[in-house]
Amino acid sequence: MTETTDLAELERRAAERGPVYGEGAHIVCDNLVRIYKTDGIEVVALQGLDLLIDPGELVAIVGASGSGKSTLLNILSGLDVPTAGVARVAGSDLLTMASKERLEFRREKVGFIWQQTSRNLLPYLTAAQNVELPMRFAGRSRRERATRAAELLGMLDVGDCASRRPAELSGGEQQRIAIAVAVANEPQVVLADEPTGELDTATAAGVFAALRRVNEELGTTTVVVTHDAQVSERVDRTIGIRDGRTSVEVRRRSEDDGTRVVEEYALLDRVGRVQLPKGFTEALDLRDRVRLALESDHVGVWPDREES
Repeated sequence: MTETTDLAELERRAAERGPVYGEGAHIVCDNLVRIYKTDGIEVVALQGLDLLIDPGELVAIVGASGSGKSTLLNILSGLDVPTAGVARVAGSDLLTMASKERLEFRREKVGFIWQQTSRNLLPYLTAAQNVELPMRFAGRSRRERATRAAELLGMLDVGDCASRRPAELSGGEQQRIAIAVAVANEPQVVLADEPTGELDTATAAGVFAALRRVNEELGTTTVVVTHDAQVSERVDRTIGIRDGRTSVEVRRRSEDDGTRVVEEYALLDRVGRVQLPKGFTEALDLRDRVRLALESDHVGVWPDREES
């Protein structure tokens, strides 16, 4: 069998298998599980979570405290390791990655922004030096580092802060500089954990505008974990997490006449599970089990009412 024939046979078999889950997506989570053990007690932080995010998307992730948002972000950034399932970011498999590969992944493929401004910047370096630092670790020349740092600080409207240290900056200025640090090495993905959590409303709006600018002008896939409604309501897709699984998704789009359309969906995972919104289950007193009926264009769900 020739090499050409071998290739044709592989392509034929791939076509028969059908599309691969998450093919083309920048972030892929498939039945993702994370279990922590503390004092002999197992805590399941993620319970088979599914998630797809396409290249260039700006997505908000929301959920109550303890829902698994931060655990998910730590896994996607390479700071934590999943227990089971699939987690891929920009083509990198985060479950099988070796320590050296994980370091390179965090340095080159993802940028991370913490909620606490003090965690994002080194206090003894100027703003420009903070932005240059990750490029220095990546081996870029001094001229290249200085040029890119100046470009990023200017793009994010903090060019006049280049020679100042963090203690001389406002919280909003620090976070915008932190965004510049996160994208200094041109990562494919930026992850932000409550980046506006310590800021007032007006300042938070400016920081979110900086994140959107990075997403639009640099094409960087951006995922923001947030409790801030003004952030989650200004992205095209908001994903809700509940009890370690993705549960709801809100999609927003603009019509030709300028009308903003908002649609909410319950998410169906890969094995057919769906989390009904709490308001629905409480309104109909849905507990333990429900009756289902398959109709021609929908599935009916009713509370189980056993006759006495």
